Amino acid sequence: MAKTTSQDSRAPRAAGKRATKPAAGTGSKPAKTSSAKPATKRAASVRPAARATGTPAALEKYRRMRDFGATPEPSGAAARAAPRKRAAELSFVIQKHAARRLHYDFRLELGGTLKSWAVPKGPSLDPADKRMAVHVEDHPMDYAGFEGVIPAGHYGAGTVIVWDRGTWVPVGDPEAGYRSGKLKFELRGEKLHGHWTLVRMHGSRQKEQDAWLLIKERDDAAVPASEFDVVEALPDSVLGGTQRKPAARRAGAGKATKATKATKAAEAPEAPAPAAHDAIRALKPPPGATRAALPLALAPQLATLVEKPPPDADAWRYEIKFDGYRLLARVDGNDVRLFTRQGHDWTSKLRALARDVGALGLPDGWLDGEIVVLGKRGETDFQALQNAFDTARVEAIQYFVFDLPYCAGHDLRKVPLVERRALLRRVFEHNMSPRLQFSEDFEASAGDMLDAACRMKLEGVIGKRVDSGYVSARSNTWIKLKCTLRQEFVVAGFTDPKGSRNGIGSLLLGVHDSGGRLRYAGNVGTGFDTRTLDELRAQLDALRADASPFHTVPSGVRGHWVRPKLVAEVSFGSWTREGRVRHAVFHGLRTDKPAGAVSVEQPAAPANKGKAAATTQDKPATKAATKPATKPASKARAGAAKRQTAVDGKVSISNAGRVIDAESGLTKGELVRYYERAAPLMLPHLRGRPIAMVRAPSGVGGEQFFQRHSDTLRVDGLNVLDPGLWPGHPALLEIASAEALVAAAQLNVVEFHTWNASKRSIDRPNRIIFDLDPGEGVPWAQVQEAAALMKALLDELGLASFLKTSGGKGLHVVVPVTPRAGWDELKDFARDVVLHVAATLPQRFVAKSGARNRVGKIFIDYLRNGMGATTVAAFSARARPGLGVSIPVAWEELDTLTSAAQWTVANVEARLDALEADDPWADYAETRQAITRAAARLARAG
Repeated sequence: MAKTTSQDSRAPRAAGKRATKPAAGTGSKPAKTSSAKPATKRAASVRPAARATGTPAALEKYRRMRDFGATPEPSGAAARAAPRKRAAELSFVIQKHAARRLHYDFRLELGGTLKSWAVPKGPSLDPADKRMAVHVEDHPMDYAGFEGVIPAGHYGAGTVIVWDRGTWVPVGDPEAGYRSGKLKFELRGEKLHGHWTLVRMHGSRQKEQDAWLLIKERDDAAVPASEFDVVEALPDSVLGGTQRKPAARRAGAGKATKATKATKAAEAPEAPAPAAHDAIRALKPPPGATRAALPLALAPQLATLVEKPPPDADAWRYEIKFDGYRLLARVDGNDVRLFTRQGHDWTSKLRALARDVGALGLPDGWLDGEIVVLGKRGETDFQALQNAFDTARVEAIQYFVFDLPYCAGHDLRKVPLVERRALLRRVFEHNMSPRLQFSEDFEASAGDMLDAACRMKLEGVIGKRVDSGYVSARSNTWIKLKCTLRQEFVVAGFTDPKGSRNGIGSLLLGVHDSGGRLRYAGNVGTGFDTRTLDELRAQLDALRADASPFHTVPSGVRGHWVRPKLVAEVSFGSWTREGRVRHAVFHGLRTDKPAGAVSVEQPAAPANKGKAAATTQDKPATKAATKPATKPASKARAGAAKRQTAVDGKVSISNAGRVIDAESGLTKGELVRYYERAAPLMLPHLRGRPIAMVRAPSGVGGEQFFQRHSDTLRVDGLNVLDPGLWPGHPALLEIASAEALVAAAQLNVVEFHTWNASKRSIDRPNRIIFDLDPGEGVPWAQVQEAAALMKALLDELGLASFLKTSGGKGLHVVVPVTPRAGWDELKDFARDVVLHVAATLPQRFVAKSGARNRVGKIFIDYLRNGMGATTVAAFSARARPGLGVSIPVAWEELDTLTSAAQWTVANVEARLDALEADDPWADYAETRQAITRAAARLARAG
C-alpha cells in the first residue's frame, strides 16, 4: 500500500534555501524562487468580493513554498476590504488535487485564512470511515475559488478543481476546538451536508505529519460506504471545471527558476510538426460540437455488460475489449496530463507516452483510451502491464485511443460517436509514435467479433452505438460482451501454500450484496507466478485482521483474514447455486476501483437509441444525498441556498437557492416547487407504471444519467416493484404519491420517464408512442404538419390518439390500447406505421435514426415502444436549458403551438390552472381499442 503523505507529497520551497521542515514523503526538489511577483490575474473567488485574507504571518509558510511568477495560484498578498458576512457564515471548500497522488484538500475559513487538511481518500459519508486528514499550511481566502494547473516542477504540481463548496457552522467555539484538536461542525455544501468532526490523532503518526481524522457523524446525511461512495459518484467540479491559462504562460508573469526550466525540459512533450498542428486546427468541427473551454477533469464513459448482442446490428460498431487500464489524456498546448479512471495523475509514470501524445499536434482536447501491454500473439496481457510498472519497463506500454470528447476548443460529447471517431482518425493521420494506436472498429457482426476475440484468448468485445453521445457514466450505448465470466472481487483472506509452493495457496473472494454486506464468493488458486505469490503475501500480511470481514462465514471456509482493501480481477467458468465461482483464474490486482464498489456485475439491456440511453454508476449511481435531509428549516442558514420544505413539511429541500439552469436562472427550489404544484395532474401519468429518472446533480449543464432501479436510490414513498416483473434486472420503481415525486426532485431528479405498460400487465403494453423528432433545419410548422398527418393516418386506421408537447424539440402522439398484444407485436405495428409514413412522404419523414439521416426531415421514433424503453411523462420538466415541460394539449390547439418547449417551469402556472378546469385528455383513460384491425388495414394500404 502507498504510504500516506502530507497534502500531495510535495516539498516546500524557500526563497533561496530549503525549507527547514519539509512535508513527509516529499518527492519534488526544492527550488529557488524568482522575484515571486504575483500574477496579474487570479482565479475568481467563491464570493463576489473577498474578505481579509489573513495576516502576513499566517500565510508566510504558504508564500514561502510557492513561486507566484510561475504558478497560477493566488498569493493572498493584498487583503481587499469587503463587507463582513454574519459571524456564523463561514465558508468551506474542498479541492480535488490530482498531484503526484490524488487527494482532496479540505479547507475551513477560520481567523481570516483557510485552515487546510489534505485528505488522501477524500471525504466519506459513512460514520464508520475515519479518513486521514493531514494538517497543512494555511491558505489565503481567495484560494477557495482557485481551479487550474500548477506547472510541473512546482510545489503541488498537478490539476486542481473545486470539488465542493458552501458554508460551515461550528459547534461551540471553533478557535478553541481548533487549538485543542477537536473541531465539530455542520457542512452545508453542494455535495456534503450534515455534521462532521475533525479530531487530531495521537502517537507517531501525529508527530510525523500533524495527522487528524475527518469523520462523518451519524445523522440523516450519513450513508454506508457499501451503498455509496461520494467521491466516486460525483467526481466533477461544482464550478464547471474549466481553467485559466497557467500564470507562466501569461504576459508579464515572472521568470521561471532554473530548476523549473530543467523539469519542464525533461517533461515537455515533443513539439508537433507544424503541418500536423495546422492540419488539426483546420479541421472543421462536426455538427453538434459547441465551443467550450477545456475542462480540468473528465470522468470516462463506461460500458454495460450484456448477455447477447442487440438486434439492430446496423446501429452498432465493435472494438476489441482491451485488458488494461483506462487512461484519459488532457492536452492544453504544451501541457499534457494523463489521468486514470479514478482521476489519478499518471503523467510522471508515463512521461514518454505524454510526450508522444503532445506530438500528435492536438492544440487542446481530451483523448480517451486504454493502456496495454501486448503478448507474443498480439493479445493484451494484464499481468504484463502490471509488471511493466513494477519493473520500470513502461516503454512496452501502448495507448489505444478510441474517443475524442473534446477537440480544438469544442465540446464533442453531443456529437454522434461515428463522427467523433472520424475526427479522431484524422488526428491520428499525423501520429509517428509506435506507443500510440488508433483503436479500430469493425462492421462485422457481434457474434463473429466475439468468436474471433475468444479464439485469440482475448477478454471480449465492446459495442458502441454509432449515433450515441459521450456521457461520463456507465451507459448502455456502450456494451461489453465477454468470452468468459470475469469481474472484480474483494480479497477478504488467503490460505497457506502447500507443497513446494510459496506465498499463498489461494485468495478468499467476496462481493457486496444489495444490502452492502460482504458475501463469500469462493476462492482462486491459479493464475499466479512465483513473483506475484511473494508480492501478494507481503501485501496481505500488512492487512491482517483478527475477524472475518464476511457477513457470515460458510461452514468449512478457513484461512487468514485480511481487511477488505484489495481488489482482484478474476475470470471464471460459472457461478454455483451458492453464489461461488467455479474454475477461477487470477489476472491481477486492480487499483482503479475501490473495494466498496465491488458487487456482482449484472447483465443489462443495450440501448435502443443513443440519445435515450440509460446511464448508471458502478455502485449506487449518485446518492450524493441518498436520504433527503430532514433538519428543520429554522436551522438553515439565511440566503438563497437555505433548506426549504415541501408537501406539508414532509420533504426537506437542500440547496434550494442553487441555480440549476443558467439560461433561465431557475433554482432547484423552484423546480421542486413546480413538481409539488403539478403533482395532482402528473400522478395519473405515473401511478402504476415503472419509471426511469434523469438525475442532474450539477444542473442541466452538467453530467446527467438515467436511473431506473431500486438498488441505487432511497426515497420515502417510492414504491419498489416486484423483481420478477423484469427477470434478470434489479427491481423497478413506481412513483405513486406527491411526497415521492417531490422527494425525488429534491435528490436532483429533473425528468421522469415511464414505460408503455402498467405493473399489472408488464408483458402487454397499453399504449403506443410516436415521437416526432425534427432533424436539423426543420421549421416548427413542419412539425405541426407532421403531427396532423399522423393523426389523420391513425384516424384512418381506426385509432384514437392524443397529443402532448415533448418539452424539448418535437411532439408526442400517444395511442392508448387495450393490453392484449405483446411487446414485439406492438413494436412491429408501430414500425410498420412509421415505414408507411416515410415511404409515402420521403421528402418529409425518415424511419432511420441518426443525425445525418434526419437533416431537413422528421424522424418518427417508434423504438420507444420496446420493452424497457421509456418516454418522458406528461408534466415532466426536461433537463435542458430553459427547463421546458411536456404538456398535454388538445388536437384543436395544434395550430396555436409556438414550440415544443412553449411551457417551461417558469411560465407553466397558468397552463396548469387551465388544465385543472378543462382536461384535453379527459377521454384517455376510458379509450378502449386494439391494434388487430388497424394492423390489417395498414397491411391492405400497402
